Parts: sequence; C-alpha cells; structure tokens
Amino acid sequence: MKKLKGLLKAAHFGPTLIVTTIGFLFAVHYWWAGPAFVIAFGIFTGQLIVGWSNDLYDFADDLKHHRINKPLVAGLISEDFLNRWLRFMVPFAFTANLFGPLGIKGGLVYMLGIACGVGYNFYFKFSILSPLPYAIAFAALPSSIAISKAINPPLWMLLGGALFGMAAHFINVLKDMKEDQISGIKGLPQRLGQTKSIAVAATLITLGITNFIINF
Repeated sequence: MKKLKGLLKAAHFGPTLIVTTIGFLFAVHYWWAGPAFVIAFGIFTGQLIVGWSNDLYDFADDLKHHRINKPLVAGLISEDFLNRWLRFMVPFAFTANLFGPLGIKGGLVYMLGIACGVGYNFYFKFSILSPLPYAIAFAALPSSIAISKAINPPLWMLLGGALFGMAAHFINVLKDMKEDQISGIKGLPQRLGQTKSIAVAATLITLGITNFIINF
C-alpha cells in the first residue's frame, strides 16, 4: 500500500486525474461510455509516464529544496522501483493507446502529447519555449479522440487546447517558482516572474473560454 501510494503521488495524481477525466468526457462525446472507459485508461497510462519521469528527473532538485511531499524524497518509493515501473509503462501505454479505440492514428497523436510532456521534463522546462510542449500536448488530447472517429479536429479544438495547456503551465510553475529560479530552471514563467505569469495565465484562460463560447 505504501508503494502504491508513492506511485500515485509520483504520477502527480491530481493533474493526472483531471486530464484523464477531460479525455473521458471527450470520448463519451465522440464514442459512448464503453469505449470511453478504455480510452480513459489509455490516457491514464500515458499520464503516468509524464509524472513518473518528472519525479525521477527532479529527484536531486527536490532533495536540495527538501520537498518532503515528493514520494522519492519522503522515502515512499525508491528510484530503482520507480524506474522499473516506468520501463514497464512506456511500452504498455503505447500498446493500450495504439491498439485500443483510438486506433493507430489517434493513439500516435495522443502519444505525441506524452512525448511533449517528457520532452518538457528533460529539456523544455529550462527553455524560453517551455509553454510549447504544453500547447501541443493539450491540443493533442481531444484531437486524438476526434481523429479516432475519422474527424479532422476543428481549429477551435486545437486553439482551445493550446491556450488552456499554456495556462496550466504558467499556473503549475507558480508554487515552485522561487526554488526553480535558485536552481537555474529558466522556463518562460520563471523568466517573467510571478506577477507577470499570473497575468499571462489569466489572459490565456480568458482567451480559451472566449474561444469556446464563440464556437459553441
């Protein structure tokens, strides 16, 4: 039970659950409840990869800043244990998404989003282009489900996903911004600072909501 709790915490369970729920709702819209649960499961496995790779890469920095809420720092799980699960989950998530209701095309689009999340963990979080993988990943999530039904994702879906994804990035960085700046993590929010990042996030959310209101 302790290790299961550690795995779920390392997956950033709250955000993972939110993303999975959003995917489920889109899947219900394009499919129906049965396939939607299968699609949601596949989405969940992909999110595990992003969360686990993030905690593994950030372990040294989390230790430096005494983030005892992180399961690796708290000793709930070990690096080796999490690495073994990650090595299992990568091919499992590909299989679950490419050979489930999403199909090859939809599954590849969703896994592109997962690749963007991993790319952020290892590279883009240090770059001025840090919002880019969030924009692509959040646009890919609903688009993959539309594509699974041979529907071209509408522009409003791509734009809305990108706007909300970038807003999520700016909001997510706020809680650790000071520590990130000390550690030399210089994504766009860290370069702008807390006040400007809040303003940018609010603007992106407003634009995203406006986009949906106009197109619905």
